[in-house]
Amino acid sequence: MPLTIVVGGFFGDEGKGKVVAYLALRDNPSIAIRCGSVNAGHTVSYRGKTYKLRLVSTAFVNPNTKIMLPAGSLIRIDVLMKEINETSTHGRVFVDPNAGVIEPRHIEIERSDEYLRSVIGSTLQGVGAAMVDRVLRKLRTAKEFDELKPMLRDVAWEVNEALDRGDNVLVEGVQGTFLSLYHGTYPYVTSRDTTASAFASEVGVGPKRVDHVVVVFKAYVTRVGGGPLPNEIPFEEARRRGWIEYGTVTGRPRRVAPFNIDLAKRAVMLNSATQIAITKLDALYPEARNVRRWEELPVEARRWIESIENELRVPVTLISTGEDVDAMVDRRKELGIE
Repeated sequence: MPLTIVVGGFFGDEGKGKVVAYLALRDNPSIAIRCGSVNAGHTVSYRGKTYKLRLVSTAFVNPNTKIMLPAGSLIRIDVLMKEINETSTHGRVFVDPNAGVIEPRHIEIERSDEYLRSVIGSTLQGVGAAMVDRVLRKLRTAKEFDELKPMLRDVAWEVNEALDRGDNVLVEGVQGTFLSLYHGTYPYVTSRDTTASAFASEVGVGPKRVDHVVVVFKAYVTRVGGGPLPNEIPFEEARRRGWIEYGTVTGRPRRVAPFNIDLAKRAVMLNSATQIAITKLDALYPEARNVRRWEELPVEARRWIESIENELRVPVTLISTGEDVDAMVDRRKELGIE
């Protein structure tokens, strides 16, 4: 499966970073592309260290994988350089010349916007303001900044050439389906589309080149900021269940609700999902923690996974059972998907 796109199925924070890191180690992609921008943080725990990344793909854990930021992305140069240092990825992170650049004035614009801050619950990272400039054709792009020139690559060309060679390519989507500017809970959404089609467009690959879309669902639903969250439970109840989390970028507590099969069905439809990954299974079934084989999962956990497969009519191929990258049940071989 040369081209795989990983997408969030709910409101972000589903665990895409871990799934991408796992796939990078197991499938050895020649290129991994991190879409989106700095308002989405992805976390990966690897070899005893936890990385919280906003631009560098969590696929960096595979030293053979080139990391690329596509034309449709928006970058902050300071964040990018910091993460390259943290991940020791000097010389293998590349940026498309047409990637947009967020400047300090974009952050200032958002932080002074009461509507974004109080109503929408924006992360106030300058992404929306930069996107406005992009639409107005005013935004400066990566090719205009000297410090980025050594990293510039035609990402669309590089990716399509890799696919022509039969290489594996991994696309790391950001946020979640229902934060999509078009398909989400508007106006409580982000400033871009966050479905698989949009990520393919960001990279510069046509739909016929996409082999697999892995939609990631957490075992429960979380959301940061304003907007509807069906069946939301009180903070104290979330604490009792062990579901309390904090946003990677904002540090704000995440609002919580049980797994929502109706939202999951719609996410499968909107993304043409071919596979499903479930994360935080151990939060529902503590005895599943760090299990790595399907037959060793608790019976109740397997029944719950099977019920999701039956409802969604898409195989659950990856099941995360702990924080570490390797704490994963990988069913692809037994399901004939490898």
